[in-house]
Amino acid sequence: MNRLELYVNKDITLKVIGDEEIEPIFHTIDNEREYLGEWLPFVKYTQQESDTEEFIHSTESAELKDLTFAIYYQKNFAGIVGLKDPDYDNKKVEIGYWLSEKYQQKGIMTLSAKRLIQYAIDELQMNRIQLKAATGNLKSQRIAERLDFTYEGIERDGELHAHGFVDLKQYSLLKKDIVK
Repeated sequence: MNRLELYVNKDITLKVIGDEEIEPIFHTIDNEREYLGEWLPFVKYTQQESDTEEFIHSTESAELKDLTFAIYYQKNFAGIVGLKDPDYDNKKVEIGYWLSEKYQQKGIMTLSAKRLIQYAIDELQMNRIQLKAATGNLKSQRIAERLDFTYEGIERDGELHAHGFVDLKQYSLLKKDIVK
């Protein structure tokens, strides 16, 4: 079965995750626990490759079809970007992402998210893309700002992390906001 691939540029490709990503995803999480765990609650529960395998298989069987892509930078696994909790009746979806520490500051996530947003609007016919970032997660907030998302407010105690609940900044990007 062919997995969906989205071309970003000569260095970056997005590929729907499958079994071939189990090892690189787990290896990245396992080697970057402190870095990734600061803002990603699932890191503490990802203790062995089978946890990653279970996650990948859950995305394959998602009823409303969350779409999770591996980000490849110069053919090397660099992170994840995905669309979750699609609401097809109201034409909205949330984008989420994480990037290995060694691939930071190269524009990879901004370009990857931009490409996935384009796919969500053009192919999935979404009107609204939502993005949530912990109030302390400045890197994630900067991506929202670079992509011209509109800040809408704070979701209080929106996500449970290892150190307790964190507030989330809520952003949105509407189809009409995108200049082509």
